[in-house]
Amino acid sequence: MSKTAKDENFPIGRLVSPKLRPIVQAYYAAARKADDIADNYTFSCQQKLQLLNEEEKNFFAANDTVAGNLGQIFVAENLDCHLYTDLLEAFRRDAKGTPIEIWEQLLDYCRYSAAPVGRFMLAIHDESAAAYLPAETLCAVLQITNHLQDMKADACNLRRCYLPTQMMNKYGVEFTDICLTKASPALQALIKDIITRLKAMLKDAKILFSLIQNRRLKAELGVIFSLTNSMLKKIEKGDVIALRPNLNLFDWQKAFLAGVYQGLFTRVKLCKTNNKIK
Repeated sequence: MSKTAKDENFPIGRLVSPKLRPIVQAYYAAARKADDIADNYTFSCQQKLQLLNEEEKNFFAANDTVAGNLGQIFVAENLDCHLYTDLLEAFRRDAKGTPIEIWEQLLDYCRYSAAPVGRFMLAIHDESAAAYLPAETLCAVLQITNHLQDMKADACNLRRCYLPTQMMNKYGVEFTDICLTKASPALQALIKDIITRLKAMLKDAKILFSLIQNRRLKAELGVIFSLTNSMLKKIEKGDVIALRPNLNLFDWQKAFLAGVYQGLFTRVKLCKTNNKIK
């Protein structure tokens, strides 16, 4: 079943100004459609690649399709096309089942699968280019957190694994371990290692609060940080193989309050510049 924005762990432009919401919704719709193609277990690799290529053609043709509608908006707003086409590169890797050998390769995958979303949000808000790198770090954390949450479904339904092979070998984890009824001690140790890395990255990304000017965007950022911390705690304390962790109403309420606080009280250190084109 295809996801909608309401099914996501993190807010998808829910706090942006009303005038920007149609742009965000169009971006999400095009990205969601391409992601659904890559995740469709009834399509062959070749079929997925062909369909993803068609999405890219529609985008550049700016025709009457989901991707084409986004293409029209990108032209009107003078946005960098890579903010969309980089996502397609990640989905092509998914379609091919490109293996991830080392941690750095996972981060490189995130530069295509997640970072474009952060850059897109910064671009439509005309935020400083200084925010791009910490935003990329944050987006990588969100992407890998989602990988951990959906680890079993990805492995069992799509035969897909985002755990770096080198780290799996270090802890003695086999691919088949991911499809068991509960996590093995080795897999738990590997997950703990990854969470430790993600927490350090999340700490580095906090500089975003002092770089972003737009209060609505900063509030959304506060919500995202709170939800990410909540999810990481659930993954760390629970067993993602036995039971997929999910955020609850309290997590969202707490996150909303954190977002409002960050949006209202965090000072900005840098001046805003137009960065719709890198």
